[in-house]
Amino acid sequence: MNNIALTKRDIARELARRYSTMTHDELDMLESVLVPMKFQKGEIILGVGDVCTNIYWIQKGLVRQFYYKNGKELTEHMAVENSIVMSIESLFKEEPTRLQIMALEPTIIYAMPRAALEQVAMKSVNIQILYRKILEESLIQSQVHADMLRFETAQDRYTKLVKRQPQLVLRAPLVYIANYLQMTPETLSRVRTAALLESRQ
Repeated sequence: MNNIALTKRDIARELARRYSTMTHDELDMLESVLVPMKFQKGEIILGVGDVCTNIYWIQKGLVRQFYYKNGKELTEHMAVENSIVMSIESLFKEEPTRLQIMALEPTIIYAMPRAALEQVAMKSVNIQILYRKILEESLIQSQVHADMLRFETAQDRYTKLVKRQPQLVLRAPLVYIANYLQMTPETLSRVRTAALLESRQ
């Protein structure tokens, strides 16, 4: 139990460092809402038809957010350590999600239940700031990804992903990377080869 309490404190500190400075008492409040969760590779964190009630902070591991369209899986988001993942529409509308979140590696997550987070945010301006910044980050990520797919070439999409999320490119199966970048595995293979040749010149 002590290990979990210590780790929760570490996570609270990391969240504060990243999103908003906090006093000792505010760290106590943030720590009190954190729920540690473990998932095996291939395990579903959030399933179709579930209502998303948590904001998930990935302490360790790799996750994929995806949905089905015309019988095909489409990858909307992937994330590694020190990242946030959630189904934002389901979280705020309190309706079943059509998205799924799956662990691609053994993964440790700290969930922040929305209700509990909002309760402590009412007592602390710094936790309100943290909450707002987390939501802003999530929305900006979605916009950046959508714009990348709309406006950039396959080569530029891959180059940008390598720069922004190098760990993801190293660890995620290529089929999911291709899917996330909306290209075929064959196109991704060509793009990766071209990028490699370019880097050697």
